[in-house]
Order: sequence, then C-alpha cells, then structure tokens
Amino acid sequence: MSTYKEDNRKVTTHRLIEMKARGEKISMLTAYDYSMAKVIDESGMDAILVGDSASNVMAGNITTLPITLDQMIYHGQSVVKAVKRALVVVDLPFGTYQGNSKQALASAIRIMKETGADCVKMEGGSEIKESIQRILCAGIPVMGHLGLTPQSINKFGTYAVRAKEEAEAKKLVEDALMLEEIGCFSMVLEKIPAELASRVSESLSIPTIGIGAGNGCDGQVLVMHDMLGLNKGFSPRFLRRYADLHSIITDAVKNYISDVKSGDFPNEKEQY
Repeated sequence: MSTYKEDNRKVTTHRLIEMKARGEKISMLTAYDYSMAKVIDESGMDAILVGDSASNVMAGNITTLPITLDQMIYHGQSVVKAVKRALVVVDLPFGTYQGNSKQALASAIRIMKETGADCVKMEGGSEIKESIQRILCAGIPVMGHLGLTPQSINKFGTYAVRAKEEAEAKKLVEDALMLEEIGCFSMVLEKIPAELASRVSESLSIPTIGIGAGNGCDGQVLVMHDMLGLNKGFSPRFLRRYADLHSIITDAVKNYISDVKSGDFPNEKEQY
C-alpha cells in the first residue's frame, strides 16, 4: 500500500493554480537564511519568498532599494538548500529589471542558475511588461506584484494604501489582467482595499497572494520577522503577530549574560 501523500509533494507553480481552482488558501512567508527556511518548510508552508525585505530586516536599510542582486542570490542560495517542499520565490531587486529587458533576463537567469529557486517576483504592471515577457520567454516563471510596490517608495513618498482612487484602481485591474494574459502564474497584491483585491482575485484564474489586501485573496504572505514579533517597531493594521520572539530572545540573552557573569555557566556537567 502506498504511503504517498499529496502534501509531501514539491509545491510547483502549477500546484498553486490548482489550489486556487479548488478553493484552497495558499500560505506564504518570507525567509532569508538556511535555519529559518528549514523550520518554515518543515512546518508545511506552501511558498517561501526570499524577499528584498532582506534589505530591511537583515541588513538594516530603511528601504528595499539598496539590496543588490548578489545579495539576493546569497539569501536565495541559503534558503533553497533548506527547502524540500515549498515553492521558493526570489525577488528581483530594484534596478535589475525596470529599464532594460535584456538586463532583466540576465538578472533572472542568474537567480535561477545560482540559487536553484523555482521562480522570480517582479514589482509593477504595464511599465515592466517587456521585461516580464522576455523572462517568461526564457522559461522562467514570474510572480507579479501590484498595489503598494516598495521599490517605488521614492516615487510615491509614502507606504499608504494604494488604489483607493478610481483611476489607480482601474489601472491595477488592467495590470492584473495583463499579467495573467502574458503568462504570470500568480501575483502579490499589497496594501490595497479589500474589496478591490477580492474583485481582482475573482476575475483571475491565477492565484493572488495578499499582504494588507484582505481575506478575498487566494493566499496570504507576511514578513517572517514581523509575524514572529522580532520587529517591534512595525505595527500596521494588517499584521498579526503569532509570537513575541523579541521578548523571548531578550530574556534568554539576559539570562545567559547573568549566568556567565556569576560563573554559573558553564557548570560541572557542561565541561569536559
């Protein structure tokens, strides 16, 4: 008798589309290193995003803009080594695809070849259509990203909710349909009105992954540091903290310092 279980299969781009078709929600979380990626994958996560948010939570930058392609490849390599089941998505960082479709393809090829990831993610709609198409023609799957696009923060000057006005909402819908038409297998919808996100999700056959876009999306993604309570200074409405690791780690470190100072660590059983 077979012991095969569908949940143990490697998650692919096609599986995400199948999940949407049968109404199964998609879970996605960021990871940037081997150890955390291993824990997240073994927990049953459907997709892991090696996000350019590494610029913020790993490197301490204010925006996602400074992170380089080489740095994204490093984080991607670390994550892929740990993952057996989840789909691994790697962000194309700012400046590697927006203005030159040949550069975009070269960047995507480097990520795929050097990390072993399953696909790439790109921010934007019609403005980057040529770059997306060139990458797709090379056989590289692309996850789109619409709504709040952090790589464009200097253009908008704020992280406020996007597409609240009719004109911007109309463009977002058009861009979402365009991304599906040219071949993207899914897309992230970030920080847009829940009603709009639901409408977009219902109009597409490919899955939408929401972050601050309500429960009408086909899946959800959060930054791992945020949902685990490691980042205490970030508290948007859409964030649910599932742990308070900041306090747990702080207490553990303080106890270690105290034990070292007092001479309690190491004790006789902890030495050779």
